[in-house]
Amino acid sequence: MLLASIPLVPAVAALVAPARTTQGVTAASGTACLGLALALVPEAGRRDLHISFLRADALSTVFVLATAFVYAACAAYSIGYLRHDEKASDFPRYARRFYLGFNLFAWAMLCAPLVNGLALLWIAIEVTTVISALLVAVENTKGATEAAWKYVLIASVGLGVALLATIFMYYAGSQVLGQTYDLALEPLVKAAPQLPHTAVQLSFVLAVLGFGTKVGLVPVHTWLPDAHAEAPTPVSAMLSGSLLAISFYAVLRYYQIAVSTLGPRFPQTVLLVFGIASLLLAALCLLDQHDIKRLLAYSSIEHMGILAIGVSFGAPIASAGVLLHVLAHAGAKSNAFMGAGALVRKFRTKEIRRLRGGSTLVPWSAPLFLTAVLALSAMPPFGIFRSEFQIVAGGLKSQRYGPAVVLVILVTVAFMGLAISATRIVLSPAPAGKEQLEAGEPSVWMVVPVIAGVIALTVLGLHPPADLAQLLARGAAELAGTP
Repeated sequence: MLLASIPLVPAVAALVAPARTTQGVTAASGTACLGLALALVPEAGRRDLHISFLRADALSTVFVLATAFVYAACAAYSIGYLRHDEKASDFPRYARRFYLGFNLFAWAMLCAPLVNGLALLWIAIEVTTVISALLVAVENTKGATEAAWKYVLIASVGLGVALLATIFMYYAGSQVLGQTYDLALEPLVKAAPQLPHTAVQLSFVLAVLGFGTKVGLVPVHTWLPDAHAEAPTPVSAMLSGSLLAISFYAVLRYYQIAVSTLGPRFPQTVLLVFGIASLLLAALCLLDQHDIKRLLAYSSIEHMGILAIGVSFGAPIASAGVLLHVLAHAGAKSNAFMGAGALVRKFRTKEIRRLRGGSTLVPWSAPLFLTAVLALSAMPPFGIFRSEFQIVAGGLKSQRYGPAVVLVILVTVAFMGLAISATRIVLSPAPAGKEQLEAGEPSVWMVVPVIAGVIALTVLGLHPPADLAQLLARGAAELAGTP
């Protein structure tokens, strides 16, 4: 029942919440999902869980936990975020549409890592595309509509390629398991050493290209900065903190099969190429951004590149670092977007050059935003420092010295871009003309979830709980094909 309850809660919240209480119901739903995901951690750290078409192992539970955390934080944050628009005449209708889409988006993202089969996984990720595109356009501005259309067109092409990857994997599996098997993960992974190599190679490359579109890997990333910049801030946080990771989870499932079939060299090389290209482009773009939300969007591309590079190293410590990075990035990136949202609400602009005097005018959200940026930049004592240290250590252990050095250099370049913009926003004095703004937070609801995120990031960096450490170790073993 624990396994079935996790996706059920947001579905119920979306479909039956009364219009007047939908904010509170959504916040309660997010909190309940986080509690259920935390309860799943010790169970999945010891054994796989099955019920009907749902299945949870250690690998999938990491992504469920990341999604549940972002859902809970953004659900609480959205209460304060939407108060800015409460006086508008169409606010009740807007709020109902927003929360309906928000809860259904969380439901689809929680379903994706829990469904047992590559076909069901593709369907779940396709559903996330439809719902998130509507959420990107929910404010009905010209920029939001254009970003949503661009997202739909590019993501649809990408998922078409991913569907072709699913078909090729079905063909490969049918050669061993027979034509009636249903692409369930467990029998496919067990049969992987016997699968035809050419079909699996083609399927894996197509999966990286197809699902990589939703991950934001270069060169199929072009929708991401626009969509993340134009969406409402809670949706941007969900897109960056959770959706990209869920799409990367799909790539990992194909990687898990490809490694067992082909050996590590081919799939790791493919991921290394995409990872370095993504990290390089993101690091350079971070040096010259003028929109605060686009800045964070390119940071997301950077971190997806880090994940791909980390998996390509193949060492167990690097794989465990990748899974820890998924959790830490979810917390840090949702924090950064929520902090940016408070700044945008206060200054009524997303232009970085006009965001000055943050620490004076927004005394809680601005320092928390800077803290989130430092966490994203792998500063101790936060979780991303620990995860990136493990990834680099894994690269050195597997004798991938060149890629490990490139990773460190490009991460440093990205840090410079993020840190320069963030420190100017927070620490520069307010320019003339800003004195009319009163110091204070837009809402306490926009502060408390970010503080909770900082606490979580600190725990991940200093001393992850024993159950979580066991989950990460087991997930790394599953990724290597040796659970």
